[in-house]
Order: sequence, then structure tokens, then C-alpha cells
Amino acid sequence: MTWDIAEGLVCLSFDPLFTIAIASMLFITGVWLRKKIALLRRFCVPSGVVGGLGMAFFALALYRSSGMMISFDHSLQIPMVAIFFTRVGMTGSFRLLTRGGKVLFTYLLFCWGLVLFQNVLGVTVAKLFGIHPVLGVMAGAVSLEGGHNLAVIFGSLAESLGVAGASVVAIASATFGLMAGGTLGAPLAEWLIRSRGLEIATSYDMLYRGYHDLCENESGSIEIPDFVHTLGLILVIMALGRWGSERLQVRIAGIPGWENFTFPGYVGAMFLAVIFRNVNDAFKIVRIHPKSLDLISTVSVSLFLTVSMMSLRIWELYGLGLPLVIILAAQTLAVIGVAVMLLFPLLGGDYDAAIICSGFVGHGLGAPSSAVSMMRAACDQYNVVSYKAFLIVPLCSAVLIDLLALPCIIWFVNYFAH
Repeated sequence: MTWDIAEGLVCLSFDPLFTIAIASMLFITGVWLRKKIALLRRFCVPSGVVGGLGMAFFALALYRSSGMMISFDHSLQIPMVAIFFTRVGMTGSFRLLTRGGKVLFTYLLFCWGLVLFQNVLGVTVAKLFGIHPVLGVMAGAVSLEGGHNLAVIFGSLAESLGVAGASVVAIASATFGLMAGGTLGAPLAEWLIRSRGLEIATSYDMLYRGYHDLCENESGSIEIPDFVHTLGLILVIMALGRWGSERLQVRIAGIPGWENFTFPGYVGAMFLAVIFRNVNDAFKIVRIHPKSLDLISTVSVSLFLTVSMMSLRIWELYGLGLPLVIILAAQTLAVIGVAVMLLFPLLGGDYDAAIICSGFVGHGLGAPSSAVSMMRAACDQYNVVSYKAFLIVPLCSAVLIDLLALPCIIWFVNYFAH
């Protein structure tokens, strides 16, 4: 912990150990607040966001009252985010695709199309208001499809490329998305069911019910050998993925016009993890321990998210209020319009389609957790579970969408940052 004076401002800086220690305490505080405040649970706001934003607003009050700034060390964030992306890749089992059929591919195409549309819409509105186009990307697929995790990841990437305020815009948009996606999905499904006079019936085909047989759920506690085995596997994939990303970036940088292209190592780790998972599914090279994988990923992303939240400089959001509101309002109307006018009829216009549309709004504006909560709320309303919806939406929104979303976002950020 050190004190510095820069440009007339007093800056209190914390080293990596202090940063992680503070983040841990803030995360625990966030867990406690979520237990006490039902609204936070209703909107699926992560504990790291709750605790981290508390510190961010404290830093804002300190800055406004005394001109003092608080600075945290981010050196541990890269390995944390690499673990998260590797975890995403390890869930990308292509054999699950055979369970979804035509409906899954239709839904997935809409998810991929929404990523591109949200980025184009965000950039267009940002240019109309004369703000940096990358801020429009931050208020597009980065925060709405990606939620807080991608918001902090790509917000940091954009700021490293010189886009001031990118992290704050991304986090503000992700917070709005969680609220919108966590409130509009279920009412939309109910409106579709009532206005169309749909029969309250779903597909009970074992094709969908049997999905969970493929998830390799474990029972019992986590064993230390399994944990160390899983951690070692993740670290090897991370190291090789970063090495491959560096080689790829060097080659791409040699192409005229692509000199400043950035391909993060954690994205390379994700794609390598996808390849490994599917090769391993076919040849059973090693046993993957899902519970250990979840624990490692959850701890890493929770601390990463908390550090990112508490490091936000909220005052950088000043002057972006109206453009940001208009971008987010346009994104919300677009997602609902696509769900009602295009996706619903293409999926068959039945009860299952209505439930799937509620999930589409949930993750198209918020996150996969919002999609699941909206579908569950809609199904509970009629006491009929849509197995088809609970197979297709989580699989696409939490895993398969990233196969196109991440390269798309990286291209938009790189293209408009220079």
C-alpha cells in the first residue's frame, strides 16, 4: 500500500495481495447483502457486483469530496479471466448438439445474429451522438449478451486500447441488462400464451428429458486429487492457448491494416479447451471432474468480478447519460421485437416457443442466469415444464454463443478502437 501524488491528486495504491484481500472481504459482504435483500436475488445480481460496486461508490464519494483516488492492482486478473474462458470451452461438448435438432440450430443462429446486430446498433447510435463507437460496442453484445463477466473483460481491453470510460459504460449496461432481462422475459411469455390462445402443452419427448444424462454430474464431495488434476489440466490448456494466441497475433499483425489487432490469450485457451473437450469425449483420454471445474472457475471469476467492480471510476460516466440511455432503450425494443415477430413463429408458435422466447429476452438483455430464471417463472405460472426450452436456451446462451460472439466482439473492438 503506497501513497502518491499525481497531477495534483492524492492516490492510494494497493498491491496485488492487498487488492485480493479487499476483494475477498467485499465478496463476502456481497453474499451477505444478497441474503438480506430479496431484490438483489430477484435480478440475479452477482455477489461480486454488489460488494465491488459498494467500493466503487465509496471511491466516487472520496474523489468528489477530497480529490483523492484509490487504485487497485490488476496483475492477477489475467490468469483469473483465463480460467473463466477455459471453463467455458470445457463445457463445449458438440455431442449435445444432436439433442436439440432443428430448433436448437434455429435458436443458435438467432443468438449469433443478435450478437452482430447489437454491436452494429450500438456503434451506429454512438456515432450519431458523437461518442466513441467502441462505447456502443460496450453497450451492445459485450454487456447484454455477455453480462458482467464479459463487460469487465472487454471493458478493460477497450481501455487498454485508449477508449476512456469503456469499463464504466460496459458495467452500467450489464447492470441495466440484468434488470431488463430479469423482468421482461416471463411477462413476454405470458403475453404470447394468452394473446395467441396457446395450448398449455409441451414436448415430453425423452430426447429432451435425457439431456441431463450427458452432463456428467458428480455426487459427493470434491476430492483433493481430483481438484489438483483438474487445476493442472486447466493450467496446461491456458499456457498452450496463450502461446497459440501469441503466434496467431504475430502472423495477423503482419497483414497490412491489421498491425494493431489484439487476440487475447484467454480466447485462445477457450478454443483449445473446446477442441480438447470434444477429442476427449471421443477417445476418453482423461476424466473431467465437473464439480472441481466449477469450483475453480467460480472462485476465479468471483474474485475477478469483484476486483473489476471495485476499480471502476464512475465519474468517467459523466456526459454519456443520454446516449447510453438511448442505446439501451433501442437494444431492449429490438430484442423484444425479434423474439415476438421472428423467433416465436419460426420455432412453431406453441407453448415451447413462448417459453424459449422468454429465455431469449432474458439472456439477450441480461445473462444465461436471467434466461433460466425467466423460463422457470413462466413455466411455474402454468405448472408445465418445457424440457425443450431448458435444453436449448442454456446450452446456446452459456456455451455455443461464445464460439461466434467472442471473435465478433474482438473484431469490433479492434476495428473501431483505431
